Amino acid sequence: MSSSPPPPPATSRPHTGRRRNPAVRDAVLRSAAELLAGPDGMAVSIDAIARMAGVSKHTIYRWWPSKGAVLLEAVVEHAQQEVAIPDTGALVTDLATFLADTFRAVERAGALLRRLIAEALRDTASAQEMREFIVARRGGLRSLLVRGQERGELPAEQELELTMDQIYGLMWYRLLIADSPLTADDAARLARSVAGRPHS
Repeated sequence: MSSSPPPPPATSRPHTGRRRNPAVRDAVLRSAAELLAGPDGMAVSIDAIARMAGVSKHTIYRWWPSKGAVLLEAVVEHAQQEVAIPDTGALVTDLATFLADTFRAVERAGALLRRLIAEALRDTASAQEMREFIVARRGGLRSLLVRGQERGELPAEQELELTMDQIYGLMWYRLLIADSPLTADDAARLARSVAGRPHS
């Protein structure tokens, strides 16, 4: 006599595999950011993040491949919330807005970024995550510059990669070497310079 298959369970787990519970994800990222910004941020561990977020280490490692990936996502979350890609119809105003928002976000997350870069120097996975973050941020800037070329506001032959190197080179120099913040006025002057209108 054949037996009937067992009935399905009455309830199922809210998430399995790499699917993330949004509330838990937010708690982990918020805890990672708070710990990283603290006085002993360089010593942040998965154990510490798990304790503060009220989750297990297993949950964190199931959803993120490394500690660096958790820390970087916390910074990316911050950047995405604060820096949009404007489209005002003019390159100089698009750039001024984008750069002012970027500089303000970098100033607020300066300690996070400096410690994350230190983490990337020690950990290969973190270094790869950092490169992907930088590539993504450059992609937003590149879209503004391409629009400027298409509207004739930048020369068609202008090397956009070099222009981005110059813009972000200034930002990283101020953040990592000079320890001097960039302001909205700096953003406006830099935007005018890139757009070929330094005295307007």
